[in-house]
Amino acid sequence: MPDTWNDLMACLDLRSLPTDATPPADPFLAFAGSNQQLPHRRLFGGQLLGQFVRTANAVNPDKTVKSLHASFFREGTSDTPVHYIADPLHDGRSFGALTVTATQGRRPIATCAVSLHATEAGPTHQPIRPTAAPPGPENRVRFDLLPWDTRSVTDLDAHDDGRADYDLWMRIPDTEVAGAAAALLAYSTDLNVIGTALRPFDGIDQRGNGTAFTSATTSHTVWFHRPFATGDWLLLRHYGAMVAHGRCFGRGDVFTADGTLVASFAQEALLRFHVDAVPAR
Repeated sequence: MPDTWNDLMACLDLRSLPTDATPPADPFLAFAGSNQQLPHRRLFGGQLLGQFVRTANAVNPDKTVKSLHASFFREGTSDTPVHYIADPLHDGRSFGALTVTATQGRRPIATCAVSLHATEAGPTHQPIRPTAAPPGPENRVRFDLLPWDTRSVTDLDAHDDGRADYDLWMRIPDTEVAGAAAALLAYSTDLNVIGTALRPFDGIDQRGNGTAFTSATTSHTVWFHRPFATGDWLLLRHYGAMVAHGRCFGRGDVFTADGTLVASFAQEALLRFHVDAVPAR
C-alpha cells in the first residue's frame, strides 16, 4: 500500500469544478476528490464520508458540520474520480443544510444530507463518562485503513463467540487543516461496525467477507457534539444492536481521553451469510 496517511489527506483536499463540468448548473456547486489507492480497487465508504464533510466545509466555511446522513447505493471504484454535487438548502444565522451527491462517470453512487451549526455558548451536561484509560503499547492493533496509533484489549478477529461490543482507542496525527478532524473521524467510524456485529457468531469474523458472508454499508450517520483536537486520544465505543433479515445495525459513541462525548454514529449494512456458514444462534 502507498503512504496511507498522505494518500488519505490528499483525498480530503477537494478541488472546485467549473459549473459546466458536471450537471446540473447553478445553484449547485461541484467539487472533485482523489481516491485512496487500495489493493481491492473499491472505494472505502469512509473516504466518501470524509469527503462529504469536506464538501460541506467548502460550501459553508462559517459553520461546522453538526450531522451527516449518507446512503450508499452503488459500489465505487478507485480508478475513477468522484465528483460531489452540493445543493445548499438553507444558510441561516445559526443553522445550515445541504445535500451532496457523489457521482462517478455521471452515475450517482451515494448521497448525503448534511446539517451545520454556528458555535453557541450555553450550559452543558453529560451523564455518562467512561473511566477507562488508553491501553498500553502492548495492545496496539493494526488496521491498514487507519494510518495512526490504534489500540484495543479485544481482538476483533478472534473466533470467540464474544459480545457485540468493541472499544477502539486511536490517536489521529495532529493536523492543522481546517475541518480535517471531523472528516477523519467520520472516515474512522465506518470501519468496525460490521465486525462488532459479527462478534457473537462463533467461527466468523470480519475477515470472512466474500467467503463466510457478504457485507456492504448501506447507510451511515455521524453526529458531532463538540469540537475536538487531532493528536489526542479518542475512544470509539462500538455496539452491535441487531443482525436480522440479511442486514445488521450498529451504533457507537466517541469520547476524548477525559471522557467527554464528542460524537456519535450509527450504521446499517447488508450482511448475508453464505449457505455453508453456520452462525451461532
